[in-house]
Amino acid sequence: MAIVQISQITNRKGLSADLPQLAGAELGWSTDTRQLWIGNGTLQDGAPVIGNTEILTEFSDILNFTNTYTYKGLAAGYLVQTGVTPGTPVTNSIQTVLDQYASVLDFGAKGDGVTDDTAAINRALYQLYCREVNPQIRRSLFFPAGVYVTTGAINIPPYATLYGEGGDNSIITLAVGANDYVARTADSLQNTGVNIGNGDAIPPQSITITNMGFTNLNPTGNVFMVQDATNCVFQNVGFRGTSTKTTLTTDTNASTGVSFASTSALVCEQITFNSCVFSGVVWGINNNQQTEGVTIRASQFDTLYNGILLGTAATTNGGSTGTRIVGNLFDNIYAEGIVFGPYLTLGINASGHNIFYDVGNHFTGSTGTPATSIINIESNNNVSISDLFQRTDAYATVYPRVNTNDTLTIATTNGSQLTMGSFTRMSGKQITLTDNQSGTAFTVSTTADSPAFVITYSITRNTNYASGTITVATNPTGTALNWTNDFVDNNTGITLTLSQSGSTVSVLYSASSSGVNATMFYSITYLD
Repeated sequence: MAIVQISQITNRKGLSADLPQLAGAELGWSTDTRQLWIGNGTLQDGAPVIGNTEILTEFSDILNFTNTYTYKGLAAGYLVQTGVTPGTPVTNSIQTVLDQYASVLDFGAKGDGVTDDTAAINRALYQLYCREVNPQIRRSLFFPAGVYVTTGAINIPPYATLYGEGGDNSIITLAVGANDYVARTADSLQNTGVNIGNGDAIPPQSITITNMGFTNLNPTGNVFMVQDATNCVFQNVGFRGTSTKTTLTTDTNASTGVSFASTSALVCEQITFNSCVFSGVVWGINNNQQTEGVTIRASQFDTLYNGILLGTAATTNGGSTGTRIVGNLFDNIYAEGIVFGPYLTLGINASGHNIFYDVGNHFTGSTGTPATSIINIESNNNVSISDLFQRTDAYATVYPRVNTNDTLTIATTNGSQLTMGSFTRMSGKQITLTDNQSGTAFTVSTTADSPAFVITYSITRNTNYASGTITVATNPTGTALNWTNDFVDNNTGITLTLSQSGSTVSVLYSASSSGVNATMFYSITYLD
């Protein structure tokens, strides 16, 4: 039926429960629910059904109108089949679809850098992971990009999955003046500290945090506490303070990026940090607790006093074991990058394939002014394998890159030497001894290496060979050098002698005239 004119608009108002059948095109206003209705008209007028139709307003329950959803996947260029047959698609309510994920904003957090979001974040964690044991309610909690200011610790319970939009984008920040961790692991009742596990609560476990940042604005404040936790993963997470090179020339503030706490019944184990950043605190990681299987991988330690400390304070539980520090970058670190302290009773911790730039140079920016070792191993059964150092041999004389402190350990240094406890063997080298000439084959520094050492060598010249061992004992004054050369020689025509000047021992050679140069291969070993 064509509309030919509008002669009159009629309307009614009242309570929603009293809404009558409206005449065709008649308006009805529900004063209590603030809903607007219009009458459908009669079937004779062409209305599909008799009744009232709601006109959408800001108070309409849109989800109730569009109450089903079917995934179509139209970006693929075709309609995705979700059901057993094309004619039986799987449908869900709109509420079900939206409830598949949870945003911290849904619980009142603002992330505006001003509002105190402590209660909102902890409420979200409680509602999602603590109220029920049903895994179906454990939705991932999303932190949209923003700065979430807090005034107390965020207590992260078991099975929590937190994710943001990047370690520099979704940031939880503890405000100035607040005396707490930014965040810490908690049990299923959000108990923390010595109260973990009380009331049959489930201890911290299976926690995953990705693409987020945690920052403590207090110079003496710690960032994150991993306590009594198992099977936790931190991926692309920033642990930051606000300290700078100016204030990190001392460890007085004692701030830590990640700390650990364990009991004999609840040992932290299988904790993984992957592609994380530790910066602006005194110690990136400080662990004097019993832990098992902590992995720190492909992460960055920058602008710190120390990078990683393990077992530097007395403990009754044996300290950490199974810590693997692999493939990380250390730079702008005032003192040591890694310390395996004296209180690691069992040891069995490893550092490997890490790269160390400006570390142990007291922020001078120059590897030519070393002030400490880069890796310090003070207890047995810890290893440093395939670690790489910008500090060269020339500047490693007083402060070796890896200081084993005569412990039962194995360490390699830039491929140039292998150290096993007090025993060090340098990598083999090759030099040419010129025909019919005399000169210096090579030198050995008694300060860089040792005042007593052994040179193992072989010489080839045409089809002639020599093999021997030179044992050397130097004198601090550079006089009365003692050495022996135990060798066999098949007519190479090469004679070796030694001399000392100050801290330098020179290995001298004299080659006969045969028309052919000789090649010498040698390696130095020492106990120190």
